[in-house]
Amino acid sequence: MRWLRWSIAIALALVLLVVGTTAVIYVKLTGNVKHIEVTQDDLGATRPPKVAGTAMNVLIVGSDQRDGKNARYGRTPGERTDTIMLAHVSSRRDTAIVVSFPRDSLVQLPFCRAKGALPGQRPHLGMINESFNSGGITCTWKTIEALTGIHIDHFVKVDFTGFKSMVDAVGGVEVCLPERVDDTKALLHLPAGRQTLDGEQALGYVRARYSLGDGSDIGRIQRQQMFIASMVQKVMSGETLTNPARLLGFLDAGTKAVTTDPGLTPGVMKDLAGSLQGLTAGQIRFITTPWHYSLSQPGRVEWVQPQATRLFRLVARDSGPERVKGGQTKVSRSKVQIELRNGTYRGGLGSQVAAALEQRGYHITKVTDAARKPQAKTLILYSPNGETRVPTLATDLITATPRPVPGARTSRLVLVVGDDWKGLKALRTGDTDALDGFDATHDTCAA
Repeated sequence: MRWLRWSIAIALALVLLVVGTTAVIYVKLTGNVKHIEVTQDDLGATRPPKVAGTAMNVLIVGSDQRDGKNARYGRTPGERTDTIMLAHVSSRRDTAIVVSFPRDSLVQLPFCRAKGALPGQRPHLGMINESFNSGGITCTWKTIEALTGIHIDHFVKVDFTGFKSMVDAVGGVEVCLPERVDDTKALLHLPAGRQTLDGEQALGYVRARYSLGDGSDIGRIQRQQMFIASMVQKVMSGETLTNPARLLGFLDAGTKAVTTDPGLTPGVMKDLAGSLQGLTAGQIRFITTPWHYSLSQPGRVEWVQPQATRLFRLVARDSGPERVKGGQTKVSRSKVQIELRNGTYRGGLGSQVAAALEQRGYHITKVTDAARKPQAKTLILYSPNGETRVPTLATDLITATPRPVPGARTSRLVLVVGDDWKGLKALRTGDTDALDGFDATHDTCAA
């Protein structure tokens, strides 16, 4: 029986070691997280009701604070939001929606009381990211609730250094670039093509604005969403989940990277992660609040109604985005990448057309002038790999002539704007393509 006693002793020792290690890890992760208290007084008495009781809505902000380890990215005082998103996890834990709010959005801002060194916010029409600089995360929380009617349960704030550490912890994240990028301001120098970015490169990639796409904040939001989708795939893959060292490294980096409300503890995160084990990348969707450029304040954007309200209502009620059914099957606009060339002598027309297409949900990879001018006709140039995307774009344009380029291999479309350009057709009633967004299986190299 001595061998039995030894076996039991060894088994107990292993159990105690596992339990002890788990406890140490849990204590370590719990100690990593920083908290900011958000009280009922901060949020006010007229908060939206919690309609779907077990659904979870988490406000996510990317902070551009530039002191301490972040000082190398500039010496701008204070703290602003580079990114504002709302992650909605369904009651049944079978879907998740991530809604992005353009930081240039011109919205009606609510009153926020002063807190600490922050002056607070008076009610006025202003840019949505003012709230963070005026009243911190509590004011941003109150602003998003007031604008959307969605009850927020928790918040997560991530700064530059924390973002980099999470990317490095999973061994980098894959992206695809249509052309080489050299952006001194964003500290970014990358070749064209498919590649894996480390934390420093990833930060430059999601922050860069004028060196990628059409230079707009909307283009940057689309790029951020696609990067997060790629990162989600990496985290949910066997490459991370079945590698204890890498998984622990990611959890350690992630908990060090974030500031949350006290209610969002590692224990709550653990329970949430456990309930989402059956969720796949294809069940996580990314959507940008429907918008158009402001006519009263150039450079700002305004939300399109009633589409924006409809989106917020679907999230608040835990209904999920509705899909368009029936009619011709076309590739979603969010999966169509377009290189735009101005073939006319009308200055700025390329940027105007790019903005109009982005409002519909297209991804603009580049805006340039055509090599030869003037071009009499508007053309959609496409390769055999891009042919399935042509009907989607052609349906939205008043006039355009598709033209195949047999030798090309990319699925990206090239829109050459000619002198016959007449704009986009009016959006059809019931067109909800913008509310579908794209899911986390999206491949940035597919186009």
